[in-house]
Amino acid sequence: MIDSSFQDATLLGAVFDAAVDAILVADRAGMIARANTAAEDLFGYDVGRLAGLSVNDLMPDAVALRHDGYMSHHLVTGDARIIGTGRKVDGKRKDGTLFPLHISVGRTDAEGEPIFIAILHDLTGRRVIEDALAQSQRMDALGQMTGGIAHDFNNLLTVIIGNLELLQSKVTGDDGQSMLADALEAATMGADLTARLTVFSRHGDLQTEAFDLNQGCERALAILKRTLGADYQIYVDLAADLPLIAVDPTQLQTAVVNLVLNARDAMPDGGKLTLQTQVAVIDDTRMPQEADVAQGAYVRLSITDTGDGMPPDVQRRAFELFFTTKPPGKGTGLGLAMVYGFLRQSGGYITLQSHPGMGSTFALYFPILPDIAARSVADTTPRAVPLSCGDRTILIVDDNPLVRSLSVRRIRALGYRSFEAPDGDTAFAMLQSGLQVDLLFTDVVMPGMLSGYDLAIKVQEAFPTIKILLTSGYAANPDNSASVFAILQKPHGQAHLAETLQSILAGD
Repeated sequence: MIDSSFQDATLLGAVFDAAVDAILVADRAGMIARANTAAEDLFGYDVGRLAGLSVNDLMPDAVALRHDGYMSHHLVTGDARIIGTGRKVDGKRKDGTLFPLHISVGRTDAEGEPIFIAILHDLTGRRVIEDALAQSQRMDALGQMTGGIAHDFNNLLTVIIGNLELLQSKVTGDDGQSMLADALEAATMGADLTARLTVFSRHGDLQTEAFDLNQGCERALAILKRTLGADYQIYVDLAADLPLIAVDPTQLQTAVVNLVLNARDAMPDGGKLTLQTQVAVIDDTRMPQEADVAQGAYVRLSITDTGDGMPPDVQRRAFELFFTTKPPGKGTGLGLAMVYGFLRQSGGYITLQSHPGMGSTFALYFPILPDIAARSVADTTPRAVPLSCGDRTILIVDDNPLVRSLSVRRIRALGYRSFEAPDGDTAFAMLQSGLQVDLLFTDVVMPGMLSGYDLAIKVQEAFPTIKILLTSGYAANPDNSASVFAILQKPHGQAHLAETLQSILAGD
């Protein structure tokens, strides 16, 4: 018959080694008497190599210097401190790398000698998730703020550009026309800046289509090879039979150009640049750098340089708006922010891996387009817009009095009759009282019970013959209504307004 004490020891040993968390047993001097398999794996030691080491070998140097003093204090005074409680600490692997741990320490006495048992849980995965969540929240907050600022600036630029265009037909003389042209050019540059801000805020007006990423890379490289020069070696590894993605080709080319030029700046004396495409699957075994990334199959474009690389503090802020490490006048901090916003709005995401002195890799992930969607790509052949749509009446709705006044002048200058309302509630009441109009031209974001989108829905139901055109300072309105109603982005020129009105009134 097997002795019960032997059975107990065997069972305890089996439990000890089967534990998922690391377990260490140490004496009063901090020397490790026993470690389970999980502890050896966690700290990177071969089987049996932890026994006989000091627990100080598994701590950062600064903590190890104080540890013996803590132990002496406990043994002399009996002060428990961390005994019987848990706390977060950093552990040190055999190769010297540090990682986060949760440790709980218990004490027992055997034959008058204290024995300490530590249970350690690896927090690396948890910290990755926490960092990813914090990154997502930080970027979302910046995006919302940027979208609001861009909306307000677009309203201002609409008034400026619109009035300058109207003045061009009234001002005579070369000097006056020259000053107006300069002012219009500056306002247009401001509109371009707000357009780039809206890309970061994920409100960009994307023109997506079924697209071959390999072809997009080849087109971008055809431009960039002339720009980079002979000091840069370019290697391309494009996977065959790559699935199609739904993406805006122009924004994609802009993103690739931004990343390649950043890589060039990181290699001032020349270097190697590699572009690689392949299919990648995101699941529980692959942790993205942000928390709200959907699992599934993606097409990945990796852009790798052999440049200076980035320290961890720079990597954490690389995609933030206006953050740049370049000297004043050399960088705006918009490039990577725009790439980030474009990827997230496209349903994908971007990751960054970098080490100082060892280069950087940006990986762009695009969701794979289902076959059924790839087969039903819309016909984008432009249709002719009629030159005239006859005698029509338009109801203009905008809570900003300057924008509303400008819209009235613009639309009357095009030969239409017009009425105006400061909000959706007033506009709908005017229609219910018998006002006859052919088209409703309304801002999307307005105070009151009815937003522009709500107003459009009610008008569509109650007055189905009235055509509807939305306008917004956001590059994509917050009600996601762009697929239901036509939308004209602010700021817009007089010619664009005229063409859009003609097209809608003609039934196009």
